[in-house]
Order: sequence, then C-alpha cells, then structure tokens
Amino acid sequence: MEPTDMPSKPEIYPITVRIPVAVKMTGIGRSKLYELIGAGEIETIKVGSSRLVMVSSLQDFIDRRRT
Repeated sequence: MEPTDMPSKPEIYPITVRIPVAVKMTGIGRSKLYELIGAGEIETIKVGSSRLVMVSSLQDFIDRRRT
C-alpha cells in the first residue's frame, strides 16, 4: 500500500478550552472574558477546580456580534 493510499486520520477539535486558550482564540482580554462569562454571554463548565470554556459558546458569541 502506498502512503497516499492510507486512510487519513480524522481531525480532532477541542470542545472545551481553558481560560488562557480562550483568550488567545478570541483576542478578548482575560478580565473581559470573565465579565462575559459572569453575564452569561459565554458558557463554561466546572470540572474539579478547573473552569473550561465551551468552544461552541465562543463561536456563538463571535457570530452574534458579526456585522
């Protein structure tokens, strides 16, 4: 079998990210991100002591603000 005949691995995308990654993904500052989380604009989940941001929620937030 040639290397080009091998099935490709499916892309795996995260469904949650930690706060610093969400900041990098969106360009929103850390304080503003926490403000948006507190206002219910961006959804998070708590796992143990970690707060994880839902990537779909980040995308929805950005989509709502497109002009």
